[in-house]
Amino acid sequence: MAMILLAVATAFLAFSNGANDNFKGVASLYGSETASYRLAIGWATVTTAAGSFVSIVLAETLLRKFTGKGLVEASLVGTVPFLLAVAAGAGITVLLAARLGFPISTTHGLVGAMIGAGLAASGVDGVNFAALGKSFVLPLLLGPVLATALGGGLYLATQAALRGRGRPFVDQACLCVGAEPAYAVGPSGGDAVLARTALTPVVVVEACPAPDCVRKRGGGWVGVDLLRLRDAAHFLSAGVVSFARGLNDTPKIAALLLATNALAPRLGIVVVTVAIAAGGLIGARRVAETMSHRITHLDPNEGLVSNLGTGALVIMASLFGLPVSTTHVSVGSLFGIGLATGEVNTRTMTGIALSWLITLPCAAISAGMILLAAHHWGL
Repeated sequence: MAMILLAVATAFLAFSNGANDNFKGVASLYGSETASYRLAIGWATVTTAAGSFVSIVLAETLLRKFTGKGLVEASLVGTVPFLLAVAAGAGITVLLAARLGFPISTTHGLVGAMIGAGLAASGVDGVNFAALGKSFVLPLLLGPVLATALGGGLYLATQAALRGRGRPFVDQACLCVGAEPAYAVGPSGGDAVLARTALTPVVVVEACPAPDCVRKRGGGWVGVDLLRLRDAAHFLSAGVVSFARGLNDTPKIAALLLATNALAPRLGIVVVTVAIAAGGLIGARRVAETMSHRITHLDPNEGLVSNLGTGALVIMASLFGLPVSTTHVSVGSLFGIGLATGEVNTRTMTGIALSWLITLPCAAISAGMILLAAHHWGL
């Protein structure tokens, strides 16, 4: 019975994670009207699942770290009541935030739940607060700060580069590649009449307005629609962020199942991946509205920049085993762009920041109460 409850609680946590986190990578697609809600959440589901499966190979460090080893007493690590309390306490916190539309960190919820369960089981001496600060809190705090700086910096650098082209990017909607005839002009005969001599045609590459692009295509030119190319890059960058989220988050949740050796690692990953996908498809709408429309106004250029910064930071953190929050990084990147454009919604950001502050204590209290109840019921 205890193992069944643990499996259900872990699947519940994964479902909650999907509801709160799955849309974060594609929020800029929806916010900039590059994609509809259904297309965006579908793309997020596929790419997150891909990252989840790859995590079997690349994220072993996170699998070990989120069993609680080194953070709580060794006697608690791997016990069913402890893991049950962690999964249920974190899941309740994350799903409640999703229902209220607050994008919070599942990582933060898991850490808080481990602390709460450890305190309920063994008191203050049962939690290694030194390890908490070094291995968990520091990466969680640095993530949004670095993302804010990177998002704002990339946006400003991009704007400077586009201004240097002389015309706004939206006006230079096409890249034209073709050959133009070249002539040499010189005197002809003794009458000093100028004549033109045809030379080898010159290959020309230039950015031009869309109407010119269409016209030149009929004259032997090749035209590349830059706006479509940008949108394709935007989709790809959103997929990278979602892939990175699956790579970073799935091992943290699967670790709760693997710690008891009840499931093989690959089967645990599959269970968690399916539950995350279901949570995103069913319950992501309210967080989607917050991320896409309430932090800052987004256009496709800004969304692309935000996703590139977020994806790079989360992938590097996963490879080095640092438990950064995709939520903190993606929100930080959007916040940085909003600061750079002057369009950030400070009221929304204040609410999000407050939700981040109460995530850890809320998860700790929930997990502690669940552990005490489990002991009371003889689990």
